[in-house]
Amino acid sequence: TIRDNLVSAGIILKQYAPGQHSGLTCPKCNGGPSAEKSFSLHISDDSQSATWICHRGTCGWAGGCNVSGQTSTAERKVEAAKRPDCSRLQPLSREVVEYFAQRGISRATLERNGVQQEYSSKHNTNAIAFPYYRDGEIINIKYRTLDKKFWQASIFTPIRILYGLDDVKSSAEIIIVEGEMDKLALDEAGIRNVISVPDGAPRAVKEGDLPPPEADTKFQYLWNCRAVLDQAVRIVLATDSDAPGQALAEELARRLGRDRCWRVRWPSEPSSTPPDAGDQGAASVARKDANEVLLKDGPEPLQALIRGADPYPIRGLFKFSDFLDEIWSMYDEQDAMGQGVSTGWSGLDNYYRVVPGELSIVTGVPNSGKSEWIDALLCNLATQHGWSFAMCSMEKKVKDHARQLLEKYIGKPFLDAKYAGKAARMEAQDVEEGLQWLEERFHVVRCEDDELPSVDWVLGLARAAVLRYGIRGLVIDPYNELDHQRPVHMNETEYVSQMLTKIKRFAQHNDVHVWFVAHPRQLQGWKGEPPNLYDISGSAHFINKADNGIVIHRNRDPEQGALNHVKVLVRKVRNKAAGTIGDCILDYDRTTGRYKDVL
Repeated sequence: TIRDNLVSAGIILKQYAPGQHSGLTCPKCNGGPSAEKSFSLHISDDSQSATWICHRGTCGWAGGCNVSGQTSTAERKVEAAKRPDCSRLQPLSREVVEYFAQRGISRATLERNGVQQEYSSKHNTNAIAFPYYRDGEIINIKYRTLDKKFWQASIFTPIRILYGLDDVKSSAEIIIVEGEMDKLALDEAGIRNVISVPDGAPRAVKEGDLPPPEADTKFQYLWNCRAVLDQAVRIVLATDSDAPGQALAEELARRLGRDRCWRVRWPSEPSSTPPDAGDQGAASVARKDANEVLLKDGPEPLQALIRGADPYPIRGLFKFSDFLDEIWSMYDEQDAMGQGVSTGWSGLDNYYRVVPGELSIVTGVPNSGKSEWIDALLCNLATQHGWSFAMCSMEKKVKDHARQLLEKYIGKPFLDAKYAGKAARMEAQDVEEGLQWLEERFHVVRCEDDELPSVDWVLGLARAAVLRYGIRGLVIDPYNELDHQRPVHMNETEYVSQMLTKIKRFAQHNDVHVWFVAHPRQLQGWKGEPPNLYDISGSAHFINKADNGIVIHRNRDPEQGALNHVKVLVRKVRNKAAGTIGDCILDYDRTTGRYKDVL
């Protein structure tokens, strides 16, 4: 695990949760004589990788690791930093001041940010000079001509830091923009806790794990300013609305921690457009960045957009507003699946309806008809709702299973055998029709090896069936025919819990209903009564984690009722919109394997 690899690197934390960990003591230098807490660590959202750095000036230990065991470290070489030549900087000319005025930025804002100009012999023109300050000292200078040519101060190894760094020292909230002009625009709107990246946005998000700090050259400015960034509780990413701006926001969030990042959404579409405005009216509302909002809309709308920043998306963490379409669809009863589909038996529908994405545990004593009832249910769903299924029925031969399904579909016995009584068997053309139906609706999951199949193996094939055939249901029958080898440190209760979690996750992620057959343990002194869900062999998790719990029970005593009556005892329903606890009696036709409501 990532925890083990961090411990191996000497990094001991109270907890190893994903996100940013700051204000720690460096295990390499122990904080020096003054015990500085200058060590920072970031663990990725999926806990697959981590990067760290010590901001102490004479240490600089940095590195990274991932769960595969790859670890890299480096110690920063501490050299005397060179500073840019500021002797040729001059006050801004009227031409430059007017240029900024056309962008909505006043002379007062320029002076407050130390913006100056310098003559460039190479370009034969005056260039705007944006000084990069740290602790009141100019660390670097970025130049820009009025026709958008950019370069930095010509020193051997310029230190890359964020523009406006001194404005966010001790700030609990920091706003990051994509360029100096956006920083000045927000300053003009009265928002001072703003910094800008020094060299724009990448074309796209880089795939793979984050590189260790010493190799993260594109974003070295973040590591150079980490001591200031680490103190922020809330970081607002106000990068441009185009694709590179979105990529920059993602790269920043990966390094700074998504949990403390917010994202500004610049206007992209009009809420209302005059009838004659057409496309031009829509384009006039779209805004790319902070400077454009200031120029076209003014400071108040810009302030409102910053205040209205949304929490940066974190995988697996949502708000209900993310699901508004689904919620309204259910309210308008457009989402019929939310209340489940009919089982084909009106009496049972009062208690149990089939909802995609749920797990139903089915149990019953041996020879009570659990598998037979599930087959009949699937035939109803296939004929009435067009569903298709993957069936992992490990106690049945494929030819016998096909016969049973064909009998339910055609309504005639497959064989001229004793169970058929006087009923005529199905004709060859019936078989051909039924086989075509089976081909379209049922897919067999079968392990041809000597070993028992594992639940992971079954779910892997079921995922393939979702993609290839669009199945809506999966049957795993029964539990005790799966391979249940488990790690030595895991008991049966823990194993069953983990297994059922995997099955439920598969059901939810793929919108597939899963029926899982589990036998009860051997009942002592059994007198013919139906078992309950807590009688299932293995663990109480079978009922605790199930969405639905069903007991199938067949009467064996003529004095207690008709022998062809089968009780469907619904003992758990998590989704009250789809059913409730209750009992239903179905009439079983042994000749065809069909069930019908008892009137």
